[in-house]
Amino acid sequence: MDCSTQYLPYEKTGFFSKIVQDYLQQHENLKPFYLHNTSLEGVQSAMSARDLHPVNRKILVEELTLQYQGIAITKKVQEHIQSLLLPNTYTITTAHQPNIFTGPLYFIYKIVHTIKLAEELSVAFPQKKFIPVYYMGSEDADLDELGFVNIGGEKLVWDTAQTGAVGRMKVDQLFISLIHLISGQIGVLPFGNELTQLFSTCYTIGKTIQQATLELVNALFGSYGLIVLVPDNARLKALFAPVIEKELTLQFSEKIVARTILKLQENYKVQAAGRPINLFYLIDDKRERIEFNNGIYEVAALNIQFTQEAILQELQDHPERFSPNVILRGAFQESILPNIVFIGGGGELAYWLELKNVFEAAGVAFPVLLLRNSFAILSPKMGTKQKALALSNQALFSPEHQLIKEYVASHSNNELSLATELEDLTTFYLKLKNKVGLVDASLNEHILALEANALKRIKALENKIRRAEKRKFATSTQQIQVLKHNLFPSNSLQERHENIALFYSQYGSSIIECIYQSSKGLNAAFGIIKLNQ
Repeated sequence: MDCSTQYLPYEKTGFFSKIVQDYLQQHENLKPFYLHNTSLEGVQSAMSARDLHPVNRKILVEELTLQYQGIAITKKVQEHIQSLLLPNTYTITTAHQPNIFTGPLYFIYKIVHTIKLAEELSVAFPQKKFIPVYYMGSEDADLDELGFVNIGGEKLVWDTAQTGAVGRMKVDQLFISLIHLISGQIGVLPFGNELTQLFSTCYTIGKTIQQATLELVNALFGSYGLIVLVPDNARLKALFAPVIEKELTLQFSEKIVARTILKLQENYKVQAAGRPINLFYLIDDKRERIEFNNGIYEVAALNIQFTQEAILQELQDHPERFSPNVILRGAFQESILPNIVFIGGGGELAYWLELKNVFEAAGVAFPVLLLRNSFAILSPKMGTKQKALALSNQALFSPEHQLIKEYVASHSNNELSLATELEDLTTFYLKLKNKVGLVDASLNEHILALEANALKRIKALENKIRRAEKRKFATSTQQIQVLKHNLFPSNSLQERHENIALFYSQYGSSIIECIYQSSKGLNAAFGIIKLNQ
């Protein structure tokens, strides 16, 4: 399979927030909220800062080695794990929850971006090593967000009764039934059975979702040397225990975030506000808030209470039971990885911009923040439609109704606008008002009413003319609608909706390679990938 990619600036798409666009432009309003620019100079600065905040590489490598036990890994992954022991090795990290079957396409894009950037930096800084890492947010408990997948316009939902951290949930018969449904959709495609077999191998009855996701992501990206880290781990959590203790005893993060939000709100809409204690209590199939009331730490949903002495003892004995929420999750990540760049989506970057001072208070290095690559993939069929309609890549992002209107107007041989007639009508009523006003000025209101009614009717006629002409372009209109629905299902970006399954089933692992070849490192952009057969 061959593919070609053209790029658009993010701001040209209309799908990225003001705060993201300003960050990309390094607007003065945002400079107080991050440390390092998205440049080679910024990466060098992040490495220098990271060297002042070393991590426990020995424990990290030991736990990664245990995590990968029993899994077939490539020589490259094995070498990357061992190289983390070296002080000149850094990680490039993206994070995402364990969506079933990898979830939306941007899950793939984020991971490929980390791989590409790690390779680019290895060339730019040959004396250093850069390892791509997928940090799995397996403690997220939002099954409504993670427990479904869209394949070919059909939403498949894992309707399990399990609760708590999704990563700890286990594959059950309901999950297996989803694999059968997917097989029915993609089995007839060239690589459909290959993908179904991969799903069946990774997701087996009784296996946790985080283990299955580790195996699936390793199967897809192990050849690129990607390391997957599952942070639901007692020894890794113990490394973060001093920050957890500070949060429990001082509740420091909310106060800091509140001050940052006040400044950010002067120019931007703010996402994450935090709580007095930004930690959950994680045990078995439960992940519930820890609250502090009248000198007592409570997990109300589990009817559990701790004194300060007791909860600090619990932290020492069972650090794995403390799960950071969105405010502290990044600080945990950066406490256990020698990381210098974090790659995230627009929403992620927006809340990371709230956290610089939290990291400082926690004594944790703050990384370069980099917006992930975004793509829209056009199949050969969709690419043919775009070419036949002579639509530019920029035009694809216009609203459907506007796109159809502009297409009809540019391809019609008839004059569809009544702007001249409307102008003449306005002139006529102005003359009429002047003439009648000389006789009886009180009739002006009546003339204005006549004018408004006439203008309304002429505009309605203009719309009827456009609709009549549009019917002549019914085939082209339908093609535009199909193209828009394919690239923007439910008026959202394809990458936020569609899964990789259909593309993989049609093209096999070469679709991953195509995304890899299309990915940029520091100079991220929105890519239009056109597949050619």
